Amino acid sequence: MKTRARSGPGGAEGSEPSAPGAASGDAIGRTRATARLSRLCRDTAYRAVLVAALLVVVLLSLMVVRLPWAGDLGMHAAVLERLIAHPAHPGNPLVDADTPSPYYSPWTVALALLARATGATTFQTLRIAALIDLVLLVSGLRLYVRTFTRRRWALPLAVLCPTLLCGVRLFTWSGYPGLTSLSLCLAYPSTFALGLSFHLWALVRRALRDGWRLPGYLGPGLMLAVIASSHQFTGVVAVLGVLGVVLGARPRPSRRVWPRLAAGAVLALVVLGAWPYYSFFSLLTVGGLEEIHRPLYQHLLAHFGLVLLGVAALTVRFRRDRRDPLVLFFALGALVYTAGGLTAHWSWGRVQPAMLIPAQIALAVEVAGASGRAVRRVLTPLTAAALLVGAWVQAGTLGYVLREDAVPPVLRGVPAQKAWRGYGWLDGRVADGDTVMTKDYFAQRMIPAYGPYTVAPAYPDFFLPDERQRHHDVERYFADGTPRRERAAILAKYHVRWIVSRPGDGGLAPDDPAVRLVERGPRHEQLLRFLGGTPREGRAAR
Repeated sequence: MKTRARSGPGGAEGSEPSAPGAASGDAIGRTRATARLSRLCRDTAYRAVLVAALLVVVLLSLMVVRLPWAGDLGMHAAVLERLIAHPAHPGNPLVDADTPSPYYSPWTVALALLARATGATTFQTLRIAALIDLVLLVSGLRLYVRTFTRRRWALPLAVLCPTLLCGVRLFTWSGYPGLTSLSLCLAYPSTFALGLSFHLWALVRRALRDGWRLPGYLGPGLMLAVIASSHQFTGVVAVLGVLGVVLGARPRPSRRVWPRLAAGAVLALVVLGAWPYYSFFSLLTVGGLEEIHRPLYQHLLAHFGLVLLGVAALTVRFRRDRRDPLVLFFALGALVYTAGGLTAHWSWGRVQPAMLIPAQIALAVEVAGASGRAVRRVLTPLTAAALLVGAWVQAGTLGYVLREDAVPPVLRGVPAQKAWRGYGWLDGRVADGDTVMTKDYFAQRMIPAYGPYTVAPAYPDFFLPDERQRHHDVERYFADGTPRRERAAILAKYHVRWIVSRPGDGGLAPDDPAVRLVERGPRHEQLLRFLGGTPREGRAAR
């Protein structure tokens, strides 16, 4: 009868049995090696996220120097032009009229005073504003996120999620935290207001947590007034964020806290009511903004589909805490946004950042470690993939700081909002305060940035009583069949000295005796000087 060889702990027949200590040592070694590899992977991933966040901040820093021409930059430059020239009584920023303007805010007045004190030009001052806005935004993000978590992943993710996590189709609007929006709007009051809002929300959370006394609540009240008067739509977002903080505070605010909160709110209302440059509360009764904001209710999935990951993070937080401040912030924003859609008040869609920001911040906080390991295992790879998609969508911002031939070939076809070419060629030709007749889309939005006025404002103006008549007169001047005498009368009515038009626009021809061709611009514009008087009759209307 054969005897069977024993199988030892090593598992091989006939082998010598291994010592128990050696086996446990091997297991410990493998565990330590796995732990080291896991730590190395986590550290490598963290460095990658940190580098990506720093690259976003560096790219935005380059926008301070580049200051891309697009959108409303001309309006904000015109506001500074008027305030620098006449800080106490600037008049209308776009047309030669003595009217107030909601663009004259504490922020723009402070910038104008800084320019007067330092001798900085309008565009130098806008670069200073862009730098301050960027510092406010990044520092405000840091303070706000640290009220939720101090994990090291949170801040770089809180930079990446709002800037890159939007949608698969490019969408830009002032007051929005997307990378392209910030790149084009970095010097705008809306970015200043957004950055200050993060500071406000962090400050109110600290005040409630640490039991501040009455004076501590007056600072946030003053900040809210500055935010609302600087950019009214962001002011609404700021209020919703404060409500989310207060309603979600743990423990609930005591009876002694409510009078302090009320004192801060009253101070904000008093400052807004006393602001001398325009009547803040009269803006509550104006209309005419609905149609321009209709796109805020269109193509939502394409524009903001990636934010659904943030909604998933909010759901996780809601299950953990039914009064989570970020959840309440999102819910309040969604309530106002939905009400605007149901009642066709499309301008209410400007509260979208009140939904985007809490969702994006919630995702950053949850991926950083607030959730359990199982949730993070799902959210982390999805967030990484979504950020890569978002980076591709926003990659066109590189074109604002790189020459066209320096942009990597793979990125040259990426959709991007093109920067405009300025009207600096008018400097030295058209004097500050001169009025220019033009119907060109770009000219209307850029010429006031250099000091002149236009006949009709490029943007809705609630305080300009003859706004409709001005637009009608511009249309009549350039319309086919308008008599030449009427054209000259319109020019004289608004004290027009210059005409900027393109071939085929209509109006007086360059060879008309009432005008003189002075220069041609880089986009085939023609600069005509109106010599005054009434041109002789008999020539065919141009």
